[in-house]
Amino acid sequence: MVGLETDAERLIEAALGLAAETGWQQVSLAAVAQRAGVSLVSAYEAFPDKRALLDGIIGRIDRRVLFDGPAAGEDSPRDRLFEILMRRFDALQANRSGVIAILRGLPMDPLAALAAAPALARSVAWILEAAGLSAQGLVGFVRVKAIVLVYLAALRVWLNDDSPDMARTMAMVDRGLREAEGFARRCPFLAHTPGDAGMTESPEATLPPNGAAADSITGGAS
Repeated sequence: MVGLETDAERLIEAALGLAAETGWQQVSLAAVAQRAGVSLVSAYEAFPDKRALLDGIIGRIDRRVLFDGPAAGEDSPRDRLFEILMRRFDALQANRSGVIAILRGLPMDPLAALAAAPALARSVAWILEAAGLSAQGLVGFVRVKAIVLVYLAALRVWLNDDSPDMARTMAMVDRGLREAEGFARRCPFLAHTPGDAGMTESPEATLPPNGAAADSITGGAS
């Protein structure tokens, strides 16, 4: 990514490095500021507590995922979701040791884990939007919940995936998306939403024919 390194960026890099070395539980804001070469005042202004720092780390991952823009519109919805989800794992891979240390430390930091839950939902909502699928309304709510499950299942695999191309993680993402698609096809109350990429018809025109689900979590990819 192109751009000047900010205090926040330096603090995030320092936090990830310290987490990899000592574990997330041992990371203090003062130590992060010292390693980053940032004053305590500037560190406080950027991240007043560890929950804010964690949110900043998650936000940087989100920005890296979105940096290349939306997925190719001509691909199927499932393929678009696959592309964006794998972008996220690429972003995690860039700071693998630090990210793993944070993930393993969260169960021992309940407040941080609690704060991470809405951040994860936000991240997944943007994954859906980047894939051309609306995250709004009831359908969007169900999509977010479903893709969170897909992502978390793949994340558990990624934690122990030492292959250079993340083959096991890719396989789990693909499997999860196919299962989510199967669930979508069994839910006739779900249909296209006007915010989906390529939607030009009115909502009424997209109602499932003969009670069949036209689209839902993965957009009805074939």
